[in-house]
Amino acid sequence: MLRLLSVNFRGLKEHKTLLRLKFSTSSVMAKSKFEYVRNFELDDTCLRNCYIVVRLDGRNFHKFSEQHNFMKPNDNRALGLMSRSARSVMEELEDITIAYGQSDEFSFVFRRSTTWFKRRASKLMTHVASQFSSSFVYYWKEYFGEHPLLYPPSFDGRVVLYPSNRNLRDYLSWRQADCHINNLYNTTFWTLVQKGGLTTTQAEERLSGSQAADKNEILFSEFNINYNNESPLHKKGTTLIWEKVNETTTKQIKRPDEAETEITVTRTRKKVTSHSCDIIGDQFWEEHPDILESDQC
Repeated sequence: MLRLLSVNFRGLKEHKTLLRLKFSTSSVMAKSKFEYVRNFELDDTCLRNCYIVVRLDGRNFHKFSEQHNFMKPNDNRALGLMSRSARSVMEELEDITIAYGQSDEFSFVFRRSTTWFKRRASKLMTHVASQFSSSFVYYWKEYFGEHPLLYPPSFDGRVVLYPSNRNLRDYLSWRQADCHINNLYNTTFWTLVQKGGLTTTQAEERLSGSQAADKNEILFSEFNINYNNESPLHKKGTTLIWEKVNETTTKQIKRPDEAETEITVTRTRKKVTSHSCDIIGDQFWEEHPDILESDQC
C-alpha cells in the first residue's frame, strides 16, 4: 500500500512539472516576433489637470428622425430617450461630473483629476459612445412603445480638453446658446409650416436672414405664441449632475409574539438628477459648487 502511494505521488509530481512546462512555453510564445506591431499604437493619453469632454452627435439623425416620424419641432419621447441614455453613461462612469444635451447631441465632462482608462482618449470616447448607443436601443421601447426601431442608430464622438473652469463653463454656455438659437428657429419654422400653411421651402425663404427679434415677432403677432412660455426643456436643453437625495422606504417587520410593525427608513445616496435650467449665469454653479474642481494644479 505504501509503495502504491509513493508511485501516485511521483506521478502527481511529474504531472505538475509538465503543467509548469506548458505554462512556461505559453509565456514565451506570447512574446513572439510579431509583438513589435504594438509599437504602431499611438499614445493618446489626455493631458493632466484638464477636463476631458466627450461629445456625441447623432450620425445622419435628420434622416433617422424622419423615418421614425419624430414630432416637429421637438419630440419629447426622443429627448427623454437621449436623457435616459446619457444617465446610463453617467451611472457606468461615475467620474463624469456633468453632462449636457440638446437635440441629438450630448456632452460628457470627466473631472479633471480622473484616471479612468489611464486618461486614454480612445478608451474614454469609445466607452461613452458604445454605452450611449446600446442604451438608446435598449430603452427605445420604454419611450416609443410599439413604434418599432427600424434600424440601428449611430453616434460619432470627439474628445476635447479644457484646462480651466472658465473654459469649461464657456464650452457648456456655447452649447446651451446653440440650443436656444436652434430651438427658436425650429419653433418658428414649423409653426409657419404647421399653422401658417407654408411649404418647407417657403418657410425657409421667409426666415432667411431673420434675427431673433424677427422670429419672436412672427410667433407673437401671427400666431399669438410667446416664445418665453415655451418648455424650458426645449429652450435650455438637459443638464445631468450628481446630487445627494433622500429616499424614504417603508418596511414591515414582525417581532416574536408581536403584531407586524411598519417602520420608515430614510437614507441618503448620490443619484443622477436632470435639470432644464440656465447654466450660462453664475447661479447654477453657485448652487452646485462640487461640479468644478480647483484651477490650482
